[in-house]
Amino acid sequence: MQERTALEDQLTSIGRIEQELDDQLTMIELGESEKDQKAVVEAEEALKKLRAEVARHELEALLSGEADANDSYLEVHAGSGGTESQDWANMLLRMYTRWAEQHGYKVEYVEETEGEEAGIKSATIKVAGRNAYGWLKTEDGVHRLVRISPFDANARRHTSFAGVTVYPVVDDRIVVDVKESDVRVDTMRAGGAGGQHVNKTESAIRLTHIPTNIVVVCQNDRSQHRNRAQAWDMLRARLYQFELRKREEKAAAEQAAKTDIGWGHQIRSYVLQPYQMVKDLRTGVSTSNTGAVLDGDLDRFMEAALAQRAFGTGPKEVEEVE
Repeated sequence: MQERTALEDQLTSIGRIEQELDDQLTMIELGESEKDQKAVVEAEEALKKLRAEVARHELEALLSGEADANDSYLEVHAGSGGTESQDWANMLLRMYTRWAEQHGYKVEYVEETEGEEAGIKSATIKVAGRNAYGWLKTEDGVHRLVRISPFDANARRHTSFAGVTVYPVVDDRIVVDVKESDVRVDTMRAGGAGGQHVNKTESAIRLTHIPTNIVVVCQNDRSQHRNRAQAWDMLRARLYQFELRKREEKAAAEQAAKTDIGWGHQIRSYVLQPYQMVKDLRTGVSTSNTGAVLDGDLDRFMEAALAQRAFGTGPKEVEEVE
């Protein structure tokens, strides 16, 4: 039923685009015959917006991987830079949350570990909606920030790093067998803000898959049993992603990029001082509108990365100055 609904939505969307194209072309013909330049300009502007919508539909057609249509987990980990990086990790978490909300996805917090002074050490969210993993998988990697530090009394420029890990939620169509003997289970008190129950009860669960050293943590529920079930779902999802990566030609390079959240491994650079620029180091796509990007405007970067994955090449040094 889910697949049928998705196909019906796509067919409806294509039909609407075809009708809109026909209407605007007719409007241009009428405007030219009646010498109504204003009507022609309005129709041309509508066609530009329609072209952008069509381009996005073309990219969505590329989301045909095994798990692209699934919900997604997204983890953010602070890297080199102490308090600076923890604050940067929190900014990234907000950025992805805003992107998800703007696209109608549901966001659920699974785990969050606060920093000592500011920001977060790590956090995991679940983004639910069609093609959530297909879009977010392009964000997997290290993100670099350059800015004047708000935590430095001398107002010096600092460079911070944070790592983003994205993996699909495994649904009933995908079976992943995990031996319980291969998993170490630890219970602990949930971190972060909370009441007496959070402080007194060891409701948080950490699972460590010993053969792969994959670790997942869940502490979003007051019930240890529900956290345990969620953690096992997350572990199966991580192991499924691990197997998917082994099939990809660039798996080794991508996995190596996660071993060090620091220099030389970043996929995108965010510069706030001395100038304003966000640049994707894989595709060359860049923009000077840093505020919009940090507020969730990530589509241009995701689309370029998807096109590069699909066709092997992407736009080179595409710049947008706003």
